Amino acid sequence: MKKSKGNLMIGVTLLTALFLMSCSTKPAVNTEEAATTEAAAEVTTESTTKQVTDTAAETSEQTTSTVQEKSVIKIAYLPLTHAIPLFETAELLEQNAEGTIKIELVKFGSWPELLDALNSGRVDGASVLIELAMKAREQGIALKAVALGHKDGNAIVVANDINTVADLKGKKFAIPHRLSSHNILLNEMLTENGMSIEDVEVVEMSPAEMPSALAGGQISGYSVAEPFGAKAVSMGIGKALYQSGDLWEDSLCCGLVVREDFINDNPEAAKAFAEQYIEAGNQLTEERTLSVAKEYLTVEEDVIDLSLQWINFKDLIITQEAYDSLVEKMKTFGIAETAPDFNEFIYIIQ
Repeated sequence: MKKSKGNLMIGVTLLTALFLMSCSTKPAVNTEEAATTEAAAEVTTESTTKQVTDTAAETSEQTTSTVQEKSVIKIAYLPLTHAIPLFETAELLEQNAEGTIKIELVKFGSWPELLDALNSGRVDGASVLIELAMKAREQGIALKAVALGHKDGNAIVVANDINTVADLKGKKFAIPHRLSSHNILLNEMLTENGMSIEDVEVVEMSPAEMPSALAGGQISGYSVAEPFGAKAVSMGIGKALYQSGDLWEDSLCCGLVVREDFINDNPEAAKAFAEQYIEAGNQLTEERTLSVAKEYLTVEEDVIDLSLQWINFKDLIITQEAYDSLVEKMKTFGIAETAPDFNEFIYIIQ
């Protein structure tokens, strides 16, 4: 009896132990599988982050590439009214975010300084007296005339005591350079009035110095690019004896020229520049012209107002007829014996 009772107690104890083990046991965790899942999640996160980073870098690179793709054209100029189409072109190109070119304007104080930069290749082009560019071409500097700077706008300005062309006999008359349309206009005026270049003393002078020289009596008259003619008239120290249109209608004077090596190396940029420049001249309104002049020229408003009445920026393409007329006048007045061929010197937009 005691043995049975003992066996019974042992059985109960074993059943109890098995029950307790069953209740406290949790499902086994597969650590290898968990680690694999976690690693996969990390890879996915890293991949997504890399994808976003690469996309951002690519976008940034594309933006930078777009900016770098713009061709920068360095153009020299003197602060003259005649360069207004160039100033407007620079403004328009700057505003065109999708454009492929931009202009870097390089300011000079005299024609010799500007020509040195142009001829040596320190600039790609210039707004310059077209006769000077023609001479440079003949001397082996490969330049192409892209367009005119303007039409007309070169008055014959004289002292207030000069009333007729005959009054200039024996007096000093200033021009900016012997190779200039101002020299042609002086010759035209003298010839029309029965005189010759020998009847006056011609001196070359920087445009900015002419009004003060006239006021001080060092010269009795001058012809030069605007706004320096209008300045003397506006100040009351001189008067316009002739307008260039009275002597030579649609006269050629300043022109936009570009080095031929730049054109050859950047044909699309050169074409875009030429087209934008001519369009800029055609689109210039009186109000816009005045605004551009005020921004780029340090001149009083009344001077600019008068200057802009004398000048025209429309239709700046150089025609063969106009060029041939210029060459003929240069030869007639002994300003040049030869000149570059039209097709050699003039840039034709293709």
